[in-house]
Amino acid sequence: MSQEFAIGTWVKLITQPQYLKTADPSPMLRPGNLLQVGQIGQVIDRRPGGFWSVRFEAGAFLMEDQYIEFVESPP
Repeated sequence: MSQEFAIGTWVKLITQPQYLKTADPSPMLRPGNLLQVGQIGQVIDRRPGGFWSVRFEAGAFLMEDQYIEFVESPP
C-alpha cells in the first residue's frame, strides 16, 4: 500500500536506495550515497509510477514511498 504525501510535506529518508534518479526534465541516475539515511527533504511533486519528487539539500530526486516517511516538524 503506497503512502500519500501532500505537496510541501517534510519527509525523512529511511532507507538508502542503491541509485537516485534526479527529478530533472531529463532524469539522470546518481549514486545512492549522495543522500544519507535520516536526511530531511520536502515533497515538491507527485510523479507517475508511484514516485515523489523530493527536494533535499543535495538536489531534487524521484523517490518511491518505501524510502521516505512523514516528518511532523520541518528542520
